[in-house]
Amino acid sequence: QVQLVESGGGLVQAGGSLRLSCAASGHTYSNYAMGWFRQAPGKEREFVATISYRGDTTAYADSVKGRFTISRDNAKNTVYLQMNSLKPEDTAVYYCARTGPVTWSYTAQSAPRYDYWGQGTQVTVSS
Repeated sequence: QVQLVESGGGLVQAGGSLRLSCAASGHTYSNYAMGWFRQAPGKEREFVATISYRGDTTAYADSVKGRFTISRDNAKNTVYLQMNSLKPEDTAVYYCARTGPVTWSYTAQSAPRYDYWGQGTQVTVSS
């Protein structure tokens, strides 16, 4: 079984930065893509960013493009989300997710493509 644990959330002022981390444990030796999603109160969960196993392919939601950067360290089984120029509308619970075995350059923007999910970390951006 795979476990995903997010960390790095918190309260930050608008314009500030946060770096989220997601550490995977358990069955981690196959190729898999990783993603970040978020869910604000009263809203549906939405895609934020995804990265391929090799790290050579990434994709972002239009709302975060140019401000957020996803990266990964396979030696540490960890994926990161660097969030800069944060806005109040970025306030949400952020979830990391992992696919099952995929090709090295595969990425996914749809939640059903992911098999494993973390429990989430709260990000609050004050105006």
